[in-house]
This record gives sequence, C-alpha cells and structure tokens, in this order.
Amino acid sequence: MTGLSYQGRSVVGRIAGATLAAVVGVSTALAGPAPALASALGLTPTQHTSALGLTPTQHTSALGLTPTQHTSALGLTPAEPVGMPVRTESVREQQWQLDKLDAKAAWRMSTGQGVTVAVIDSGVDASHPDLAGQVLPGIDLVDPSGGDGRSDPVGHGTTVAALIAGRADDKRGVVGLAPKAKILPVRVLDEKNRYDDALIVAKGVLWAVNHGAQVINLSLGGSGDSAALAAALDYAFARNVVVIACTGNLTTSSNSTVWYPAREPGVIAVAGLESDTDRLWSGSITGSETVLTAPATGLTGARPGGYWRVQGTSFAAPLVAASAALLRAKWPDMSAGSVVSRLVETARDLGPAGRDDRFGFGLVDPVAALSGEVAKQARNPLDDNLSPGVSGFGRAPHMETSLEPTQRQPDQLGMPGPANQHSWAARPAGSTAGQTPERFWGGGALFVALLLGSVLVLRRSRRSTNRGRPARR
Repeated sequence: MTGLSYQGRSVVGRIAGATLAAVVGVSTALAGPAPALASALGLTPTQHTSALGLTPTQHTSALGLTPTQHTSALGLTPAEPVGMPVRTESVREQQWQLDKLDAKAAWRMSTGQGVTVAVIDSGVDASHPDLAGQVLPGIDLVDPSGGDGRSDPVGHGTTVAALIAGRADDKRGVVGLAPKAKILPVRVLDEKNRYDDALIVAKGVLWAVNHGAQVINLSLGGSGDSAALAAALDYAFARNVVVIACTGNLTTSSNSTVWYPAREPGVIAVAGLESDTDRLWSGSITGSETVLTAPATGLTGARPGGYWRVQGTSFAAPLVAASAALLRAKWPDMSAGSVVSRLVETARDLGPAGRDDRFGFGLVDPVAALSGEVAKQARNPLDDNLSPGVSGFGRAPHMETSLEPTQRQPDQLGMPGPANQHSWAARPAGSTAGQTPERFWGGGALFVALLLGSVLVLRRSRRSTNRGRPARR
C-alpha cells in the first residue's frame, strides 16, 4: 500500500460549572467574535485563552462553538478534527459498538482466546491498563535501532489494538470485541504517522505471518498499488491468514478510490457506519471493492496515557478483525477461506439486497457468524487469483505541512491522502549497515515472497482466459 492514513477525532472536554458560567457570561455580554474580544482586551487569542485559565478546548466549549467554528472565528485555517481526551470513568459506558454488535452474546460462544492478531501500525502501548498482558513481543521496522513494537509514539496502533483485544476483566476502560485474543504489534509508521515506502508494510506483513499471526489488521492505505505488498498478501493467503484493511477516509484522500491494500482481492475491505445507526458514515470511502461495514464514529479508544474519542474507517476495520479472531478461536482448524466466507455470508444486509457498492455485504455480525450454518470453503471467496500487475514499489504520500512535536494534535492519526504521490521506485530491503540478523532474514523472506508472486503472475496469466473473475469480485 502506498500512503497510509488513520483517523482520530473529537470530543470536547468539560470544565467546572462556575468557570463555564463566567466565561459564557462574558462571551454573551460582549456578543462579539473571538478575535474582536481578544483585541479589545489587548491580548492575542492565545493570551486571552490563557488568561481565562482554560485550555484551548475548554475555551472553545465555553463559547458554545465547535472546534472548527472557533478556529474560523480566530481567522485560522482549520486542521483535521481534534481527538481529545476522555474521562476514564466514562469510557465503558461510551462503547456503543459493543451493543451494536451484541458482544455479550458473542462472548458466550467465543472470546478470541488463543488467537494472535497482528496490528501493523504505529506500534502498541503495551503498558496501557487495557492492554496489560495482551501484547506479545513484536517488531519495530521504523526505528533503526530496532525494538519490539510495544511502544507507540502516535497512539493510533494502541487505539486499534484495544478495540480488538482490550481486557474485559474489570468495569473500566476499553473492552475489545475479542478480549482474550493476543496482539502482535508490527510498527511501520513513524512519529509523523507516515511511512516512506510500501516495502516496509510488505516486510511487516511477512514478519507477522512468519511469527504466528492468524489475523492481520491494516488500518492504513493509499491510492497506489504495490507489487511488493501484493506478493506479501498472497503469501499471507497461502499461509492461511485472514487479512482486514480499511477502505479509507474522504477527508485524507484526494479522490474517492478505495485504498490499497483494501482493494486487493482476498482482503476484507471495511467501510464505516455512523454512530449507532445503519447509515454509511459520510467520511467513509466506499466502492465496489467494499466487503463489510462496521461502526466508525463516536468511538472511544485507548491511547498512551488515557483515552480519546475517535472516528474513521481505521477503527471500523479492527472490529472486523476481532470478529475474525472470535471465529478462529471457536474453530481453530477452520481455514481462512471459511472464516472469510462466514463473515460475508452472515453479515446483516444493508442498502440494496445483496452486495452493493456502499455497504458491501453489510454490517459484520459476529453472533451470526459464530452460530450460523455456512458451508466450508477451501479457498478465500474474495480472492480472484489475479495479480494487480504493478511492477514498482509505491512511496507513501507525505503530509503537506509538517508540524513540530509541540504542535501536533492527537487527532492526526495517519496520513493525509495521496496529494503528494511520488513516482514509482524500488528500494532495497535488508541492506543497510548494522542490520540485525532478524531484519536480514526478513529481507530474505520478502525476496522469496516476490519470487512466489512472480510465479503466481505467470500461473494466473495462463489460467485467466479459461477461468475469468469470480462472481463475488
């Protein structure tokens, strides 16, 4: 995949009643825009906020404005919506997605125990209370000095991991849909929520497969294809691994094309639904490649040091990954093809009857998938066995404006869209000085996978004239 993106968003913090009343009173009395008020006081907007003893978020809330409205009033260019902290004691009651997916009924049949889910992302904060004991040693493919992936400078991977496998042994914090599954963290994103080459994601997929992942979650993507990543995904399919990816967000894309790798045949592409409804989220990319939908907005997620409110298809995908983990735990010997088949055939149909270009097969339904009668499948019903035919590696699009660490907001969970698409260029793997043996073997595995991909291309080209594409894809 060539250009990663994530999606975290806003919730407004609370302030003390007396302070709120005082600030609202001043604002109402003056009845002027924020810049005029600050100017009248002889202060900059920042000094004005500080003088009130408020954080910027508290000031915005006190003025009765949305963050976007407040930003506009200050004469600034709005950024992406801001992911703001959430009070710990209110987290559990805000997890509407568990009720939507009837998690308690699903847990009577499976909790995901014994299943390993790879989260290929920004790392995972293994010290977070909701993930204590849930995170296996993984790998950091970003830091030159290496690492085990169990730290997260961004927060996105931690949010994804907790939605999958947050602990359910108390009444606080985020509970995952598969609370007894284990997380295998694979860090491919740097501190600015981006990667420079699709090859690093391909290496991450290979490493995850070779280290026991039964399900892979890719809450990232971009508009370009990648032969290296396609070969790695074929390797995962051949090794009986279920792969889930998000379809992408309109706000971080230059077009409405479903992201890669979500559109790779065989991958479960997940679009997002609005909070507690069956409506497609207005910010979700969708299309003919969409396979399933899941809750994507109004979600509360774990992050290093606490919690925040998030939205985006990045957070719909892990709910499908968790559903796959529930199935793999109940039927350990079930093929990946049968897992995929159960998920799509038992989905709750939304929109026009049957599969459609907005909702795919519909809303993932873990209870139906765990209890329904579905014929076994030897192969993945989504995989058309055709190669994307792309001969280069894609570089990820970069952020238009880089922010200093003190300026970056916690909502910037991922890449902006492919406005800065670079030319296709191959980059070597495993050849840098001081490389560890583990990384050397990772590069060797990638070479083998690329050879496998070449063989598959030749084999598919010979068969394609007689077989054609399956009806589902």
